[in-house]
Amino acid sequence: MSDTPRVRECSQEKDTASLAQGSSRICIPIDQDLYGRIFGNAPAFREYVDQMISQHPDVFPTPITHGYRLHDCLPSAKKLPAVRLRRIKLHTPTADGRSVFTIAPSFVLPYMTGYADAVEKALFLRKFGVPYSALTYVFGRNDDYWYRLENHLGRHSIVGTTVKAAAQLPTDVLADEKHTRFNGAPAYISTTVGDDGVLGAALTLGAATANLTAGYAQFQTEARQVAPTYQPATVNTDGWTPTQQAWQALFPAITTILCFLHAFLKIRTCRKRLHELFPDIQRRVWEAYHASEAAAFRAKVTDLQTWAKATLPTGAALEAVLKLCAKAPLYAQAYAYPTAHRTSNMLDRHMDLLDRYLYSMRYVHGDLLAAEHSVRAWALLHNFTPYGPRAKVAEQYQSPAHKLTGYTYHENWLQNLLVAASMGGVPA
Repeated sequence: MSDTPRVRECSQEKDTASLAQGSSRICIPIDQDLYGRIFGNAPAFREYVDQMISQHPDVFPTPITHGYRLHDCLPSAKKLPAVRLRRIKLHTPTADGRSVFTIAPSFVLPYMTGYADAVEKALFLRKFGVPYSALTYVFGRNDDYWYRLENHLGRHSIVGTTVKAAAQLPTDVLADEKHTRFNGAPAYISTTVGDDGVLGAALTLGAATANLTAGYAQFQTEARQVAPTYQPATVNTDGWTPTQQAWQALFPAITTILCFLHAFLKIRTCRKRLHELFPDIQRRVWEAYHASEAAAFRAKVTDLQTWAKATLPTGAALEAVLKLCAKAPLYAQAYAYPTAHRTSNMLDRHMDLLDRYLYSMRYVHGDLLAAEHSVRAWALLHNFTPYGPRAKVAEQYQSPAHKLTGYTYHENWLQNLLVAASMGGVPA
């Protein structure tokens, strides 16, 4: 037996054009029994489709308002012979020339790989990184089946699946990179969060400006598929310059809001050496943060700077406080944007769950595009799986996507996701 370590031949190419490119599959919410009754009755089927167009126009191509006709019935699939699908043909083609679309019920999965009710519990567990082998042991099938089922979700647009209307796109977003590993080498996930939902997750192999610009460009592309003129007002970032440069390159009119929390965390790392002085520093820092206007903020930061120079011993703690004070003009920019995020708390909550997911699967492996699909699939699972029953927000909303948009298509979270992912989540 050779002692030479096996080298995995994994592609590091990523065709971004294949991400969120749209599809001709329209998914409608419908009960299996009702679907079975109306499928063979053309007038009844059309009546139900018309009802769905009226209730949920965002899951249909825009030209459907010009009319359509029932086109044909597809033959039974070998995987699910009991379910057949109908196709419709638009009187006016879409902008990309498509006119024939498949109408699929929400209770079946894409490519007829199974029923939604039979796999939704297993996919719910994937949100927490439960191994595929464990899903096989509990739910049957095999590891590859569960992997492919999850991985396919990453082909849908994260933004377009989660947000359907231009008015629902957040004007203030947060961005940061999750440090991870791809086939054992350092990698970074360019993560975008807005209105408490994950709207972007792109895997890059570097953290330079060019890498991050390419990573965050996927969010830009998907957001502008929903709203062609989309331009966020602010983005909250930490102090990493390439992140800020990437966002300024993609959205030149954006204002970068520096995260105040990161500055305080730098100070907090020195608390053991500060002893009884740390509570006083903490109070002064957060009193400045809670100032009601920019002028009051700058005044309190000036007072903090004067006090620190007179009180704190020379060392890392004093340097951290003075560094915060020196960046006061950058922190004060947030006062011009009342809805902007001044700290990264909202982003950190989501990235903490992403970190657990990545750790449980020992980070990402395989081809780069497949790894990207896995990360994007996690984002959609995170957005659409139900809140924990003990969470107070669960009393009002089913999931982060429900909280963001204010509505759901179906009470079952997976069927809700499949309907939201109509046409790949890309408006047509």
